Formats: sequence, structure tokens, C-alpha cells
Amino acid sequence: MFEFITIPLVVGIVTLGIYKLFELFVRKAERLRIIEKMGEKFDASMIENKFSFPMLSSVKIGSFGALKAGCLIMGIGLGLLIGYLICANSMAYYTSGGDASWNLRELAGIVYSACTLLFGGLGLIIAFVIEIQLTKEKDKKGVNL
Repeated sequence: MFEFITIPLVVGIVTLGIYKLFELFVRKAERLRIIEKMGEKFDASMIENKFSFPMLSSVKIGSFGALKAGCLIMGIGLGLLIGYLICANSMAYYTSGGDASWNLRELAGIVYSACTLLFGGLGLIIAFVIEIQLTKEKDKKGVNL
């Protein structure tokens, strides 16, 4: 059903993994060079009184990553459910197990894909609106989020 997305998804994951691996080694080399440069000039008195812990009220409480992921997953699930209901109610072969032509199977795939993308995007928009509302409420109360 979702064969069209398999190859781009795998290529994207592999590319991202290779990029992150190279980035890891490059950052390590940069850090080692910085440590080598600082080694000669470094004195313990340079960092004295430089580290402080912020008050608990000013600590960032959390990000909205969980909200975004939750709304996205909920939207995708709702999209799949709506896609199933559309296919079950409009295509006679879908629930009866009858043999369908290639065109009807492709139509079912299009319905599923469209509903999944539509409701997944709607979930992200809802997460964005909730995030803005919560940020405004926190700013009015004077709490740093």
C-alpha cells in the first residue's frame, strides 16, 4: 500500500546516518584542536566563579517536542482510520474480500495516503496553535518556559 515511500525513506535514513557519523568525527577533531590550543594558555583561575546554576524558576521547563510528536501520531492514526472508512463505504470489494482491479487498489492507496498526510499535517498545525497559546499564557504569568 505504501510502496511509493519505502525507497525515499530508506535513502533518507541512510543519508542522515552517514551525515551524523561524519559530523561526529569532525566535531571530535575540532574539540581536540581547541583543547590543544588552550592547553598552553589555560590557568585554573580563568574559570573560577564562571559556573553558576540558575534559579529553578528560570530553568526551561521543557520543549514541545512531545506535543508535536503526539499530535502528529494522533493525526496519522486518525487519517488511516478515516481512509479505511472512506474505502469501506465507497468500494464494495474492500470489506468483502473480493478481487479488485489494479485501479481500485491504487485508488485505495491514494485515499489512504491523502488522509494520512492531511490529518498528520492537521495534527502538526494543532500542536503549533497549542504551543503558541501555552507560550502566551506563560509569558502573561511571567514564568520562563
